[in-house]
Amino acid sequence: MEPVIDATVYIVDDDADVREALAWLLRSRRLLSECYRSAEDFEVEVLRRPPVVRRPSCLLLDMRMTGMSGLSLFNRMLERGEIEAMPVIFLTGHADIPTAVDTVKRGAFDFCEKPFSDNALVDRIEQALLKSAEHLASDRAREAVRGRLEELTDREKDVMRLVVEGVPNKLIADQLDISVRTVEVHRARVFDKMQVKSAVELANLLRTP
Repeated sequence: MEPVIDATVYIVDDDADVREALAWLLRSRRLLSECYRSAEDFEVEVLRRPPVVRRPSCLLLDMRMTGMSGLSLFNRMLERGEIEAMPVIFLTGHADIPTAVDTVKRGAFDFCEKPFSDNALVDRIEQALLKSAEHLASDRAREAVRGRLEELTDREKDVMRLVVEGVPNKLIADQLDISVRTVEVHRARVFDKMQVKSAVELANLLRTP
């Protein structure tokens, strides 16, 4: 698997030895990491930071910690829609496995039982980072499409809607009570602003998930 460029792995664990060991493991695999000793610190320092350009990331989260538990932090992230952009991998003890399985059903990326295999954990981290990168790329694509749509005039949007429905220029002209030449001009402007070359390409663009 090709490494995801400019990604960050967040480590949240109240055990300093675990944080150190994980950070060392990630450095050895050329992965950047940031460590936090509590869920509260992570929430304040990362989740509540002012919006910036999002970069691929994932979260290694201890399920049981003093103060706010990893499960509570996960629930907050779930409510705020954070776990697609920042997949969560739980680090759990044997007693936590039923709870960890439930979190996966609710959207956590995975869980790793302590003590965990270094290779298996890094593999899952890289997969989580790839998922994060794909989600962020989809978000950027949607934003780009929304930005292009905002540049269209109301008339161009009317023409675009009918073009996407497959209505011929002559019928568009009749429906909008304009000339065929005017339809052609609006159609060309729509294609230019939306950066497409055909009605099929335009329809596919508007279906961007």
